[in-house]
Amino acid sequence: MAGGNERNVKALREVWRRAENSLCADCGKPDPDWASSTLGVFICLSCSGIHRNIPSISKVKSLKMDHWDDAQVQFLAKHGNAVTKATYEAHIPIYYYQPTYNDCQVLREQWIRAKYERKEFTEPGKQLPYSDGVKEGILWKRGRDNGQFLPRKFLLSEREGCLKYFTKQDAKEPKINIKIDVINATFQPVKIGNPNGLQITYLKDNKTRNIFVYHESGKVVDWYNAIRSVQFHYLKVAFPIASDNEVSQALSPYIYHLFPSQQREAFKKRWFTLDHRRLMYFKDPLDAFAKGEVFVGSRENGYSVQKGLPSGTQGNFSWHYGLTIVTPDREYLFTCETETDQLGWIEAFTSIINQAMTPQEYQLPFKHKILQVSILSANYHC
Repeated sequence: MAGGNERNVKALREVWRRAENSLCADCGKPDPDWASSTLGVFICLSCSGIHRNIPSISKVKSLKMDHWDDAQVQFLAKHGNAVTKATYEAHIPIYYYQPTYNDCQVLREQWIRAKYERKEFTEPGKQLPYSDGVKEGILWKRGRDNGQFLPRKFLLSEREGCLKYFTKQDAKEPKINIKIDVINATFQPVKIGNPNGLQITYLKDNKTRNIFVYHESGKVVDWYNAIRSVQFHYLKVAFPIASDNEVSQALSPYIYHLFPSQQREAFKKRWFTLDHRRLMYFKDPLDAFAKGEVFVGSRENGYSVQKGLPSGTQGNFSWHYGLTIVTPDREYLFTCETETDQLGWIEAFTSIINQAMTPQEYQLPFKHKILQVSILSANYHC
């Protein structure tokens, strides 16, 4: 720790070692080694870069390399992550997605700006750009056939319970009208090739369809949270006895790369999406429609996830990050590129399988399961 007298260095270390300051105040990454001398929060290197872009709000310094004077150390001691969070995160809507260090740049940046720059969560009942149940604007949408992105007007309505998009600004009828209860949205900047890229997934005629869009600014996060807001209120009406936390947990998907295989086949690379209880696969990440889909039920219905592959699986010794999904009918074998992906998938499946199924979910899976499994198996053989 460069500079500063011994007393300041000791005092800074004591504040830094408090349990409340052991995780980044903005993304939760362990062992933050930067801090804001104007906000009083301890943050990681990545988040400190975002703070530097709002110098009128936050001035950051390294806890290891920079000099901290007595007044700055006292300021950190008086504030810290817990006190600052109590102010800037006092009234976060239950549906608002709070990103972690694993999330993309635009999510983390808009989260930080929403807290400290726009102060969106400091007052109760504050009118927010994603909370009034209606959102309208231009998003650049990828064409299904030509892959070209063109501006399209989108309209999200809680009253109508749907998301629409129009091919022309003055069009009276939408090109597509998507019911809010079949929508899922995830950030996919790498796949889409834009830092503000958003993938919107929905069901159409019992098939999963993808729409790829981006916004010209980071305010695409407002669209994302507006969708979550409308979905949250829809689910609260549909499941009145469910707690707010239970409903909010149903809003977050998991997306990773997986390599699937039958037990006696070679693995084929596919892009998989786990959207609540629907496990879907795509031959190309930008496919509009899923090639196949399998329902993932609950543990009490005979579903489970196991780390590793059964003995005798072709290539078992070559693939180190396998996992097995057990269903009442059969086992599905997958392998991931990294241990991080493997553990992420296991955590995602475990979370879904451990949740009790809703009455609506009991009506759907067994009706379509045989068709979905046969489609998935057929594509594995192609």
